[in-house]
Amino acid sequence: MSNIVAIVGRPNVGKSTLFNRLTKSRRAIVSDTAGTTRDRQYGKTEWCGREFSIIDTGGWVVKSDDVFESEIKRQVQLAIDECDVVLFVLDGENGLTDYDEEVAGILRRSPKPVIVAVNKCDTFDQQYALAEFYKLGLGDPFILSAVNGLGTGELLDAIVEKLPNETVNDVDDELPKFAIVGRPNAGKSSILNAFIGEERTVVTDIPGTTRDSIYTRYNKFGRDFYLVDTAGIRKKAKVNEDLEYYSVIRSIRAIENSDVCVLMVDATRGIEAQDLNIFQLIQRNKKGLVVCVNKWDLVESKSNADIKAYENAIRGRLAPFTDFPIIFASALTKQRIFKVMETAMQVYENKQRKVPTAQLNAQLLPLIEAYPPPANKGKYIKIKYCTQLPNTQIPTFVFFANLPQYVKEPYRRFLENKIRSWWNFNGTPISIFIREK
Repeated sequence: MSNIVAIVGRPNVGKSTLFNRLTKSRRAIVSDTAGTTRDRQYGKTEWCGREFSIIDTGGWVVKSDDVFESEIKRQVQLAIDECDVVLFVLDGENGLTDYDEEVAGILRRSPKPVIVAVNKCDTFDQQYALAEFYKLGLGDPFILSAVNGLGTGELLDAIVEKLPNETVNDVDDELPKFAIVGRPNAGKSSILNAFIGEERTVVTDIPGTTRDSIYTRYNKFGRDFYLVDTAGIRKKAKVNEDLEYYSVIRSIRAIENSDVCVLMVDATRGIEAQDLNIFQLIQRNKKGLVVCVNKWDLVESKSNADIKAYENAIRGRLAPFTDFPIIFASALTKQRIFKVMETAMQVYENKQRKVPTAQLNAQLLPLIEAYPPPANKGKYIKIKYCTQLPNTQIPTFVFFANLPQYVKEPYRRFLENKIRSWWNFNGTPISIFIREK
């Protein structure tokens, strides 16, 4: 189960460059202009067999005279509250500032492990200029260069060493786990209360292996599953939270601990940027998906044509993955809320579906023969056999070909669409691999 590491620091110390280095990506925009990172970046990395999420919290830039009180303290405190390890990034070229020392004061009072990383040190010779960073009282600083990778291996070793050990809990791994996620005010708390409050369906609340994860068992009306919640859904934050950051960091916890995610969308506002962020987290973690359009009672026009147009708009925004159920509901009036959980259960079953190899080949091989992959440089590609791999997180299919390197992404999507047309994988992602026979 993945832990969370938050990168904090003032603008232009290289947080986004370090994020890209650690996640082996180029998702975060890198610029010499302070404050370039306005939206938070989320990524995963693995080191020494431990997988964890990394969050680039963005720069401390607001239009305020009191920068520290209004923004720095808030973001650092959120990182402390929600993450397992805080990575405090400093600038080795320009040295310490008053802001750095203010943040260090907060971090010293924190029970969370803190790692000090002094960036922009392009050679190990610069370690002799690090004396001033010891006065922060946060332990030995690590020198690194996010640009050229110097020191990042040692830094990752230290992060893994400080990650909390996974603990054993009383959760039955055989039961499905559903997470209700979405942006603030989309109705997550309302639908949760509709299930566990009025209906008195709570059997046990079991703390999870990751801090603040709660599994609420629901076993009434012939249903038996866990709702994956976090403490933040049930109680107000200790700080005046930045809602965008706060809701997404909470969502990471819930998504990683679940099998199927119910993405709550506000019917009066439609799909917005933050919904897309959370959807991408669901995709990245390979979880099943149900979209619940909440507050449907507030929409005036509900004709079939309007519903279809709304569905098409959602699928268009979330493309290319479009094979997922959409439920129009109202947590306030209880309209179709139980349909949401029934659908989540169906998606969970779809995620577990196994197609016999004989059936798979009988359906797909004649089609592949009639519509083979396009020839490449005069070489013809032949697929002779396919099978579904056992014991995978999501349905995973392998096709054996003579020239797998020439099979392009459009043909993989063609194969996936045909699989979905014959077998019900609604709501679950599918992986397609082409291997040499």
